[in-house]
Amino acid sequence: MRKEDVLAELRKIGLVPVLRASSVDKALALASAIADGGVTVLEVTMTVPGAIEVMRRLAQVRPDILIGAGTVLDPETARMCILEGAKFVVSPALNIATIEMCHRYSIAVLPGALTPTEVVTAWQAGADVVKVFPASALGGAKYLTALKGPLPQVELIPTGGVSLATAKEFLQAGAFALGVGSDLVDAKAMAEGKPEKITNTAKQYLQIVKEFRSGSV
Repeated sequence: MRKEDVLAELRKIGLVPVLRASSVDKALALASAIADGGVTVLEVTMTVPGAIEVMRRLAQVRPDILIGAGTVLDPETARMCILEGAKFVVSPALNIATIEMCHRYSIAVLPGALTPTEVVTAWQAGADVVKVFPASALGGAKYLTALKGPLPQVELIPTGGVSLATAKEFLQAGAFALGVGSDLVDAKAMAEGKPEKITNTAKQYLQIVKEFRSGSV
């Protein structure tokens, strides 16, 4: 899948669930519950025990999911994830060498940044999309609006503070897509044997994105 196609899919779905779990099996169960709701994009963070194994097994059992690697802090980890099939690479921080590594393999890269200087530095270094993290720390959607004012050309994906209640506000602020954590990737619901709760939440997020894109909200 070409990088351009990956980015188009990320924009189309409008969501990037950030998968964190305590084991490979729990991660796979969460991933399936999310995908069953129609959200076929997933960021598997390197904080998940056996994260590489999660990506490998997901590629086998759920080929419909566009798998990305998250919490990638260095180029060596980026390369390892890319070789295992990651189609995009996400980081909570800015590491220029990681961006360069992704360019070498023509893989979409979404480094993290927070301040205007960091955002511009990431964009100039070749970020395809800049992950604004933690977005909630500086005002959430209002902060994204403030960034987009002088930087309309920079694609931004807010992460931190995104929920069903705030999703529309972030989209109105100009978000490329939404990085969604525990509000969707609900480990508690899985522990209680209620994967349908996660699937339903995924559907609600997709409906918000659909209605916003169609101009009906």
